[in-house]
Amino acid sequence: MKENSPRPDTADVVLEAAGKIKLLILDVDGVLTDGGIILDNEGNELKSFHVRDGHGIRLLIRKGVDVAIITGRRSKVVERRAHELGVKEVYQKCFNKVVAYEQIKETFALQDEEIAYIGDDVVDIPLLRRVGLPVTVADASEDVRAFSMIVTGNRGGRGAVREITDLILKAKGFWEGIINDYIKT
Repeated sequence: MKENSPRPDTADVVLEAAGKIKLLILDVDGVLTDGGIILDNEGNELKSFHVRDGHGIRLLIRKGVDVAIITGRRSKVVERRAHELGVKEVYQKCFNKVVAYEQIKETFALQDEEIAYIGDDVVDIPLLRRVGLPVTVADASEDVRAFSMIVTGNRGGRGAVREITDLILKAKGFWEGIINDYIKT
């Protein structure tokens, strides 16, 4: 069985949880990226993002599912990528991600079960414990996986986010329409 495939007894639970999602919150390093950080001699920080993850985020937003970012680091690259994708809620340099989470939850007037979160490290455990759809990437530690409903088949920065955006879109009944729109063009 593929790692991202839920156990047969939990497949319905996962789909039900995904169908309730109105907001997807993402960590950056290790989720939207592979966790690597390149620093040049000029002090610039470079990160590599997966294009299909970005397309999945844009599809979610087009279908009315909001997306936010909470990350422990501050980076202009993250601001730029979020702007390109249409992600308006970006919280950087968050040492306590719960504070940002509660602000986002209040901003969107949502309940925990309407929120999905994708994390990869122990700092993400408090959010994974709160949300309705807790997700971690394939290369996360076992400690983090224990708090996740889904472990993606792909590693962070390598299509893991797209797996979850597609799952949410399918659970909400949007996927067939999206495919049909692409077939028509």
